[in-house]
Amino acid sequence: MADARVAAVRVAQLARDGRFAEVVELFEPPLRAVVSEQALQVAWEAEVGKRGSVSALGEPVGQPAGAGLMQVSVPIICGDGVLALVMAVDDAGRLHGLRLAPGTTSVWAPPAYAVPERFTEHDVMIGSGPLAVPGTLTLPHSTARTPGAGQTPSAGRGSGPARTPGAERTPGAGHTPDGGQASGPGQTPGTGQAPGVVLLSGGGPFDRDETSGPNKPLKDLAWGLASRGVAALRFDKVTYAHAQAADAPDFTMTDEYVPHAVAAVRLLQSQGGVDPERIFVVGHSMGGKVAPRVAAADASIRGLVILAGDTQPMHHAAVRVTRHLASLSPGPAAEAMVEGMVRLAATVDSPDLSPSTPSEALPFGLSATYWLDLRDYDPVATAVAVDKPMFILQGGRDYQVTVADDLSGWKAGLGHRPDVTIRVYDADDHLFFPGDGPSTPADYESPQHVDPMVIGDIAAWVSAE
Repeated sequence: MADARVAAVRVAQLARDGRFAEVVELFEPPLRAVVSEQALQVAWEAEVGKRGSVSALGEPVGQPAGAGLMQVSVPIICGDGVLALVMAVDDAGRLHGLRLAPGTTSVWAPPAYAVPERFTEHDVMIGSGPLAVPGTLTLPHSTARTPGAGQTPSAGRGSGPARTPGAERTPGAGHTPDGGQASGPGQTPGTGQAPGVVLLSGGGPFDRDETSGPNKPLKDLAWGLASRGVAALRFDKVTYAHAQAADAPDFTMTDEYVPHAVAAVRLLQSQGGVDPERIFVVGHSMGGKVAPRVAAADASIRGLVILAGDTQPMHHAAVRVTRHLASLSPGPAAEAMVEGMVRLAATVDSPDLSPSTPSEALPFGLSATYWLDLRDYDPVATAVAVDKPMFILQGGRDYQVTVADDLSGWKAGLGHRPDVTIRVYDADDHLFFPGDGPSTPADYESPQHVDPMVIGDIAAWVSAE
């Protein structure tokens, strides 16, 4: 730990002195592929600029982070506030992760809509062999699956006007302050069995909770849904539990998601008290994008819930998002960051893209095989072909996956179908955290929870299907 702390302080000193190229030299390849020198400089200058110049560095704090890594946080003391530079450091002092966070450390706490007395959790393994991954199964107690008096699902069959094909609305009316059904109508009539959901996180090496700073959106979903009578299974992505898996030259988005998602569906179907015919896939961001492909691989899946699923080609979205981030902190470094992403994205569009194209010439350092698979994948067309009921949710403040660039694709292909419900939550960002004003990356570093209306609506829709 001492060596990791020394290495982390050295990184903080280099960043303080503006020596970002030297910081990037310490990145392991997966991190270097995602965070360029220009991106690091833009993020540092934007966050430090809000708090004045750096006046001192505080004492580092370290803790084990798994896989032989230490997580080390170095306080960055500025004239008008404190930041924390949080790093994942290996024994050789190399960086596997790096982010800026608020100076005060926050621990995840359950949202108000989660009632731990209504469910139990235990760890499970998903899949078999060397690439099996750990996960958590959240099962509601039987009392949590008893409908409350006078409760009416806010979506689903028999729920009135909200079921209009392709309808959009901002939820609010008819919900309790904690997000709807306090103990949702989960049981299948006559069976006493609960519906279940498999949760899929977004792109990148996420843990089972989709941890982002102090926030755990998938844990919010699991606990919120289980409190309303819906069983939930979430798991560490293979790229988190087995980082080397992504190094395989033929690794694709399918490999990243589908085998473990299908294994999770089968595991959930085998649980006593869970209705094996009512298992849904709930995917966020890239997990939503890939959800139709998971359904195509397993016909037993009852339906899909897609949260901020992107339909715009990912390399085009990367250019759009990079331009947005550059606009938040304009300058030469920001311009260079945009130019770099435009150049990388053009390589994906090129007819000359082939499996031999080096990953260094492609966005995020992903392999050419990964991009070829992604370029050929049409999530909307796949969703149309699998012909499953779907609930598609979108945050109105989301700058990563947007109403104009991504939800429009789902609406065009599926909006006419009576078994598809589409809703926009105007106040929510990409993680479905409600707020005001334009969303920025810094918002994700403040402790928040998934919108209770989202929890209530998903529970009601799943329970009614």
